[in-house]
Amino acid sequence: MKKVVLAYSGGLDTTFCALHLSKDLGHEVHAVLVNTGGFSSKELQDIEQRAHALGVASFRILDVVQAYYDQVIRFLVYGNVLKNDTYPLSVSAERIVQAKSIAEYAKSIGAQAVAHGSTGAGNDQVRFDMIFQILAPEVEIITPIRDLKLSRQEEIDYLKKHGVSMNFEKAAYSVNKGIWGTSVGGKETLTSSDYLPESAWPTPVTETEPKEVKLTFVQGQIKAIDGVSYSSSVDAILKLQSLAAPFGIGRDIHVGDTIIGIKGRVGFEAAAPVILIKAHQLIEKHTLTKWQMYWKKQVAEFYGNHLHEGHFLDPVMRNFETFLESTQEQVSGDVRVLLQPYRFTLLGITSDHDLMSAKFGSYGEMNKGYTGEDVKGFTRILGNQTAIFHKVKNSND
Repeated sequence: MKKVVLAYSGGLDTTFCALHLSKDLGHEVHAVLVNTGGFSSKELQDIEQRAHALGVASFRILDVVQAYYDQVIRFLVYGNVLKNDTYPLSVSAERIVQAKSIAEYAKSIGAQAVAHGSTGAGNDQVRFDMIFQILAPEVEIITPIRDLKLSRQEEIDYLKKHGVSMNFEKAAYSVNKGIWGTSVGGKETLTSSDYLPESAWPTPVTETEPKEVKLTFVQGQIKAIDGVSYSSSVDAILKLQSLAAPFGIGRDIHVGDTIIGIKGRVGFEAAAPVILIKAHQLIEKHTLTKWQMYWKKQVAEFYGNHLHEGHFLDPVMRNFETFLESTQEQVSGDVRVLLQPYRFTLLGITSDHDLMSAKFGSYGEMNKGYTGEDVKGFTRILGNQTAIFHKVKNSND
């Protein structure tokens, strides 16, 4: 029997893979759930029970939430990374950590193969395959959904045929939960025009009264909410998610270019990530210089795109992370945020490093660092080359 480590989430695709690999192909299947956040203890227990019912040889949960934050999420915050100014890389970021964990686990138990439930039409197949090929080149990669070219309905029919009981109505939507957001894919996201129904979103909207919260950043990392300090930024993120998600904040549909060259569309719910990125960006506007902001934007856009396309192991990513971290030395202070149904408003910041300090002057009102005569001379020099160009041009016309 071939020993296979299956990247298992308990959803439709990986449920099919677990049964198909063991029952149809006769492999020894070791199901591994790489927890990147978003699962309750009860959900994890239920997933484990279902995995054993499918006949897997073993089931293992690898908790990598803190490593996920340390290695990936904090740099996404430092860079204010939103793919196409919309998507906080909820899935693409966590896939990297999951693939790394699966590859390392497979090697540790001497598995001959790894398997994942990616289809042949999305980005995840590339991300998983590339990480596996780099970290475990001697291990075979098995991808049943991709190789058999199965539709979700065909998977459902197969599982029903074999007596597998699960919520097939819910399985009509592909939902992926993690600390950095939850993705939602279904028949609507396969179109260019339809929006996801209210029932498809994981968190129902139950909060209607506006609520103000104060987020405290220390060198770019969220460390406190409403004056309550957290030893880990992971706990602060989870707290903010619990406060903001019931408002329906962070829901959107991302449209972008996939790694394989086609346009893709996916819904996501990411209240805490979107608020944190925007709040962090606001405090940076107050505490960083113009050129720090400019070069951060260039680096962060490349970093986000490279990560999205699975290139996390490229050494240039460590170089960019060093740069991004170095920019956060002065990014500390409080950001006030107003939470309202389906939206939020950044009210303002307070920081000891605020470059907008009134002691240097007030924009449009009063300056304290220069005189009007200084500005006259500065302006003449600043526009000198352009003035020369137009004088030469006009003399030749």
